[in-house]
Amino acid sequence: MALLDINTVEDFEGEAKAGKPQALYQLGLCYSTGQGVEMDLVRAHKYFNLAAMKGVSEARLWRAELAQQMSSNDIAEAQRLARLWLQETAH
Repeated sequence: MALLDINTVEDFEGEAKAGKPQALYQLGLCYSTGQGVEMDLVRAHKYFNLAAMKGVSEARLWRAELAQQMSSNDIAEAQRLARLWLQETAH
């Protein structure tokens, strides 16, 4: 896997805010692996959850795999952050 730089992550964030499912999925990958950002499973789960809601089947698989490594409190926080993100980006 190629290393991602911070500009690439910023591009994904901009595209994610525009509602692009693949960008949400890519952000989940970035945060789950620490590519271009500090590894953060809560954020990764959040982005995979959002991507899954938009139909990205791979995101459902990654979200389930991450959930096995997370506490119930961390999963609840990721879900809360996903709901907040949806409210903030509603058009």
